[in-house]
Amino acid sequence: MAMYQIDISQAKNQLERLLQSALNGEQVIITQNNQPVLKLTRVAQAKKRRQSGSAKGLISMSDDFDQPLEDFREYM
Repeated sequence: MAMYQIDISQAKNQLERLLQSALNGEQVIITQNNQPVLKLTRVAQAKKRRQSGSAKGLISMSDDFDQPLEDFREYM
């Protein structure tokens, strides 16, 4: 993410360009008297919520799933 600073007096004349830069993913710091006072950044999109049952039918278990494994017979 690129970042640059601009004085508030200059930012007033370049607002459209600054907004477009922020929309393009750049971080714009606006300063006043060489001190940062504002930060323009794009808001992160909210993640989609998980939907219950969305994997239905994609997972299956074999009929002998809970049967003892032959490899462990001597330990039983």
